[in-house]
Amino acid sequence: MPSASRSIQKAGSRRVSASVPQRKAKAASKPVRRRAAPATRVAILGGGRGGRALLEIFAQDPLARIVGLAEIKPRTLGTRLARQLGVPVTQDYREILNMKEVDLIIDVTGSPEVERALQKIRKPSVAIIGGASAKFMWQLIDARIRATTEIENTLSRYQSLFRRYVKEEAESAVDEERTRIACEIHDGLVQTLVGVNFKMERCGDLIQDEPAKCLSLLSEAKHHLKHGIQEARQVVFNLRPGQYEQLDLLSALTNYLDSYKKQNRVQVAFTHAGSDARLLPKTKVFVFRMIQEALQNSSKHAGASKVLVQLSIQPHHLSAVIQDNGNGFDVQAVFQNPDKWDHFGLRGMKERAKLLNGEVSWESRKDEGTTVTVSIPLARKDSARNGKKN
Repeated sequence: MPSASRSIQKAGSRRVSASVPQRKAKAASKPVRRRAAPATRVAILGGGRGGRALLEIFAQDPLARIVGLAEIKPRTLGTRLARQLGVPVTQDYREILNMKEVDLIIDVTGSPEVERALQKIRKPSVAIIGGASAKFMWQLIDARIRATTEIENTLSRYQSLFRRYVKEEAESAVDEERTRIACEIHDGLVQTLVGVNFKMERCGDLIQDEPAKCLSLLSEAKHHLKHGIQEARQVVFNLRPGQYEQLDLLSALTNYLDSYKKQNRVQVAFTHAGSDARLLPKTKVFVFRMIQEALQNSSKHAGASKVLVQLSIQPHHLSAVIQDNGNGFDVQAVFQNPDKWDHFGLRGMKERAKLLNGEVSWESRKDEGTTVTVSIPLARKDSARNGKKN
């Protein structure tokens, strides 16, 4: 039997040795899979402030697993959090010391009895942190948690303030636009229609006694009515900013300037350089609105007869200059008077430029005309478009 046994072992050995090259070949053909490092099993002694801080940190660490918490008091910050996390809780610290599946024990009880018991442990595979080291450790962790919480709260406050600012800016822009449109309708279309109505009433009084004069009034009313229709179309044109996203800025400005020239009987010169294809829709609309506001001031408040509009679009910068030969104004005096500032639409122009991280400035003197300069830095998104449409 012994000889038979040895022969079986030899045969088995030969079979094993013969299969080794095959196993090596198979192993070489398969990708090597590394096993993930096992999680460190952590037990915590003490469920007060220090224990809670340790629980919060280790609960978020994928390389750690909390296997137990010992705390003599049943209701503490640490015990409540431990139960929420599903961590076993005991009131007898000795149960933790006798655990077999533990790699790290951290003592934050501050108890001399627990410290003496830890000193008696003779388990080479178990690391123990206690005393001043453990206290310093949880204090650092607690400080980190409080700092993180403070940062998150501060960030939340700033986000709330930013949302409020954006909302107020949007509401302010809407109110400003409503006021501008109302003034445009009142100062233009309404006055024209009032004049037409007056002439029609006057014509009714003269139709029998002075028919020739009545015909003359009808002709004037017809002319004013055509002018009113143009003004109404202009208002509708200004109410549709969406078209400026579909058209390029140059086309929108050209169309507007043609209408502006006919409506206000002003000589207009328009020069431009560079392509507007890279501009974002928001940039195009805001720049258009600022130029539009400057032109409205030139015709309504300055009484200008000539206007020059210059637009330059460079890879990283946009500038627009609107110059007129109107009455001019005292820039410093106007900016010191909020009512005049709002009346002339200067606040809206400044706000639009600010939202584009740019600025707008005015140079003017009495009877020497006005020059408005808009300067906008083009962000990477503007420059990176290279003519691509949304």
